[in-house]
Amino acid sequence: MKKLLLFTFLSAFLISCNGNAQKKSNKDSAENYEVNKTEAEWKEELSSEEFAVLRKAGTERPFSSELNDIKEPGTFVCAACGNELYETEHKFMSGTGWPSFDRPIEGGVAYGSDTKLGYQRDEVHCSRCGGHLGHVFNDGPRETTGKRHCINGVAMNFIPQKK
Repeated sequence: MKKLLLFTFLSAFLISCNGNAQKKSNKDSAENYEVNKTEAEWKEELSSEEFAVLRKAGTERPFSSELNDIKEPGTFVCAACGNELYETEHKFMSGTGWPSFDRPIEGGVAYGSDTKLGYQRDEVHCSRCGGHLGHVFNDGPRETTGKRHCINGVAMNFIPQKK
């Protein structure tokens, strides 16, 4: 009887340990974003490269984005929904091959985490549609924020400042 009771207790304990910690946070759920579309709708609206990055958390090849070289004043917006994400004044050349910024436009991005490479990274999403943009690291310019938002160029469009 004692063995059965001990087995039941251990089984219940182990099952309870596999609860909420393994579930995705509700904040990552699509219904928590202002722009909410089905996978089929996103596939229809986005290019295959945009879909792979924004909806499937892919990464574009380094040094492949035309946005790397932009220095003129303007705003970088989400390629999926047009949400304002970053301004040129906070862009810097990181040498990584992806557009890099030391800070986003306030309220423009949301954060999550991923462990696809075997360790935890801070992931950056569009705060309006939840599209995957890239990652943020703590190796940015020390004289500003110390952050490096390493963003896939294909996840953004650039809107030059009006003169």
